[in-house]
Amino acid sequence: MDLHQRQQFDVLLQTATERFVTRLEERHRGPDAAAAFLRSDPAEAITTTVGFVDAVFQDFLLDNTDGAAFVLAALPKRSIAAVRPALVASTTVHEALATLARGLFAEILLTKTLETLEQHAGYQAVQPPSP
Repeated sequence: MDLHQRQQFDVLLQTATERFVTRLEERHRGPDAAAAFLRSDPAEAITTTVGFVDAVFQDFLLDNTDGAAFVLAALPKRSIAAVRPALVASTTVHEALATLARGLFAEILLTKTLETLEQHAGYQAVQPPSP
C-alpha cells in the first residue's frame, strides 16, 4: 500500500472511531457506560459495530470490490479467524471480499473505540461530592 493510501485509511479509521465513540457516548450517557456496554454484551457490541461499519462503508463509498480491497490492503497482517465463518456463506468473490473487509474493519474499530472511551473516561471532570 502506498503511503498516501495508508494515510487515507488512517484518516478513515480515525473519523469512523470518533463518530462511533460520539454515538455510543450519547446513547449510553458517557464513556464509562459505553465501554461497559461494549464489554458486557459482546454479541450486541458486534451487532452494533457491524451495523455502524455498514453505514461507514456506504458513506465513504467503500461498499464495492475496490473499497473492500482498499481496506484489506491496509490490514495485511490481521487474522481472519473471527471472520472466517461468514466467508463460508459468500457466493461470489465480491461478497467474500466485502465480508472480510467489513469484519476486519469492525474488529479494529471496536478496539480503537474502547481505547478512545477509556481515554475519555480518564479525562472526565471530577464532580465535587454532594453536601
